[in-house]
Amino acid sequence: MRLESTLKKIHKPQDLRALSFTELNKLAAEIRKLIISTVSRTGGHLASNLGVVELTLALHRELDSPKDMIVWDVGHQCYTHKIITGRFLDFSTLRTQGGIAGFPKKTESPHDWFNTGHASTSISAALGLLAAQNILDRSKKNCAAAVIGDGALTGGLAFEALSHAGQLGLPLIVILNDNKMSISPNVGGLSKYLSRLSMKAKYQLFRRTFDAMVKRIPYLGDLFFDVVVRLKRAVKAVFYSDNFFVDLGFEYVGPIEGHNIRLLSSVIRDAKNLAKPVVIHVITQKGKGYSLAEDEPEAYHGVSSNTIQESLCFTEVFGNAIHNAAKQDKRIAAITAAMEKGTGLTSFKQDNPERFFDVGIAEEHAVTFAAGLARKGMRPVVAIYSTFIQRSLDQIIHDVCLQNLPVIFALDRAGFVSDDGETHQGIYDISLFRAAPNMTILAPAGAEELEAMFIWALKHNGPLIIRYPKENVPDSVPAFSLDIEEGRGVFINNRSEDSDNCIIFTGSLFREVKEAQGFLDDKGISVDIYNLRFIKPIDEDYLVSILNSYANIIIAEEGIVAGGIAEYICELSLRKGCFCKIKICGVSQENDFLGTRRQLLFKHNLDAESIAAAVIHMTVITPVPFSVLAKV
Repeated sequence: MRLESTLKKIHKPQDLRALSFTELNKLAAEIRKLIISTVSRTGGHLASNLGVVELTLALHRELDSPKDMIVWDVGHQCYTHKIITGRFLDFSTLRTQGGIAGFPKKTESPHDWFNTGHASTSISAALGLLAAQNILDRSKKNCAAAVIGDGALTGGLAFEALSHAGQLGLPLIVILNDNKMSISPNVGGLSKYLSRLSMKAKYQLFRRTFDAMVKRIPYLGDLFFDVVVRLKRAVKAVFYSDNFFVDLGFEYVGPIEGHNIRLLSSVIRDAKNLAKPVVIHVITQKGKGYSLAEDEPEAYHGVSSNTIQESLCFTEVFGNAIHNAAKQDKRIAAITAAMEKGTGLTSFKQDNPERFFDVGIAEEHAVTFAAGLARKGMRPVVAIYSTFIQRSLDQIIHDVCLQNLPVIFALDRAGFVSDDGETHQGIYDISLFRAAPNMTILAPAGAEELEAMFIWALKHNGPLIIRYPKENVPDSVPAFSLDIEEGRGVFINNRSEDSDNCIIFTGSLFREVKEAQGFLDDKGISVDIYNLRFIKPIDEDYLVSILNSYANIIIAEEGIVAGGIAEYICELSLRKGCFCKIKICGVSQENDFLGTRRQLLFKHNLDAESIAAAVIHMTVITPVPFSVLAKV
């Protein structure tokens, strides 16, 4: 896209100060065009970024980044921030392998103070940055700003941070970006005027002087001061209904119009000069400037670069399975954390509104709430992305597993996830939850398996995870329809009597393993492929019989190797005295996860060619270093 004249002038945030407000508004329009053009090609978060263009410009105009530290909650609204902090020439590479990330990343720029990707973390992180500055160098008077949306404010971590920030009294500016009006607004112009007045330096000086004078009144000073404090609280109660920020120790201003750069600049400047905790409550419109996104902000929250879907995806299969099962079983309830559409629960919600619960961005609560439902006789299903379920590890162990409650966890986006980088990869759930007591973990390879596993899960009396990828389901094979047997998987093909090789895999890698088998067949190398189905529990005797049937075992796992199912199988082999050789193909600890799922599979040697190469490496008589073995 051709860079317009105003945008060409911006090489660093400080350049914004040389622009008039008319030029800043022109710049905002140019940035919106650039974001829409880029995201339509690369995919990305559209509505959230279009909603904060003016806010971002005002924030960078008044603060001195990176000396003043800006932390973006979730980070899905940081595109304008990236464009004006020296990255607009690289913006065309957004979310592509080797390009710039779709979220803040400290390795990209000193202006990205904290990596984010999950919600509700910004206030804690910004407060930590300030506290460290206060300890290490008190001469520095820089502030920190946490930009958090009203949705992210539903997370308990945000409330914990607000409570602590009010106690510390450090110069923290919390920008509450309210685009859903989920927090009750203060009513009337007088409220807005008074909240802005409270941030003025002259008002603060008068308040401190007046309080000191009152306390010096002989005999009656303390009593009179207490009366004054109560009077101020009474006034706040009248004009700041439902405003708990003031009670926590913050100055509060708002709500104010979030697309007025002049007004935003004035308020942010006052907040910085105040040098104490401040909440600035701004009202913005998601998708601002793009009519489709304005009308349907949820649909345009995250936009794919490829909107063509050739077949049913795992998410839809799960959605249909729970929807159909709920017609027969009134005990089934669905719980999600602000991801109704993303987890495929829209149809369930429409037909069963009394049994559908969207708890907001509060995964911990979702799990313990489900535990309460289960304890009273319901069959709750918690549908949350694999990367976000990490936030509720303690609740799953303490509130569900230790009590052996029948809660089903549907973990969407398990395994590699395209384009969103390391914060959104679903590669840790196996390692995290395989050790959880009483937990059962299943991994379907196809639609029929997912449907059968869900029906089986509803009959299971204990906690259970079904993990599946953000992918279209593969073409059906007969093995997908075989009955579910606890602890056992299925061979995809008819076992070859003379094969020395077997690939054991977790369900999401079916396509890659099946393709690898085809490559090997072409080279005259026979290999059987075994779909584990159950990651936990494992029928050890049955699996040992498989291990002892082959000379070479290759385990392909779309998850982190440390603590994964492959490590367990290796331990089992040693413990039972199996004589097979084992090679693990899994995810390494590298943290560069930007790219498509196909690119990430290739990078971590989980693509079809790499799996086939691993088999070849194990079958050659003279060992060849795997690093120099050409891929098939």
